[in-house]
Amino acid sequence: MTKVFTKSVIFFAFLLFSAAGIAQSLLTSTVLTRDYHFAAAGKNIEYTLFVPGSYNANEETALLVLLHGLGSNPQQVINYTGIQEQAEEHGYIVVAPFGYNERGWYGTMNAAALALFSRDDVTDPDNMGELSEQDVLNVLDIIEGEFNIDSDRTYLMGHSMGGGGTYHIGMKYADKWAALAPMAPAIYSSPDDLEKIRDMPIIVVQGDQDELVPVAIARNWVAKMAELNMTHKYIEIAGGDHVSSITENPEMIAEIFQFFNDTKIK
Repeated sequence: MTKVFTKSVIFFAFLLFSAAGIAQSLLTSTVLTRDYHFAAAGKNIEYTLFVPGSYNANEETALLVLLHGLGSNPQQVINYTGIQEQAEEHGYIVVAPFGYNERGWYGTMNAAALALFSRDDVTDPDNMGELSEQDVLNVLDIIEGEFNIDSDRTYLMGHSMGGGGTYHIGMKYADKWAALAPMAPAIYSSPDDLEKIRDMPIIVVQGDQDELVPVAIARNWVAKMAELNMTHKYIEIAGGDHVSSITENPEMIAEIFQFFNDTKIK
């Protein structure tokens, strides 16, 4: 991984923060930001929660776990255009973990790789990747303990770094998810890993003009899905970039929710 790539990703983080911040100002009244004590991290970690108005504790409810990109946070990703509207329409609870912090990579990178994204004013723990991954599982446990969640309709979705995390956590803990939705996924492992989850439905979204995550990565993973005869759908956005084609694309978000609704677990 080169310094040029690192600078590009940092620039993306600035763009993502700005774009998602606009969306956040539009929809805040139905979103709750909470925290819990993460003992292994020695501090409280935030997560953001959306509960649809139709939620009934006596009925099982679908759950979407949503992973943000590098430099972003739970508040921003849960405010991507269309997510709350679709969750309300289809009766989904949505929860966005922090993944320990804005650069934890959800367990997809080792300590040496994570050091490329370190900050001068913060000392990150050597096991930050493990903490990032575990935070997602902790938040999932919290929500499953508090709400009546349908384990056959629990989905994992993420953007960029969160898209890579969707693949990683989706493959490592496949029994927890009914389907996956990586969007412009920054993933550096091999598509051959899909052998582990060949029964998992996956919908992939990628802009063909993405300058940060080359479209070839998504195409290679989707080709492997086809080879394995997996249930999958690929949305390649003509002229799509890495940011606004994901953060401000309610039609694409609606397609993802429809894919989830049409898919039954394993």
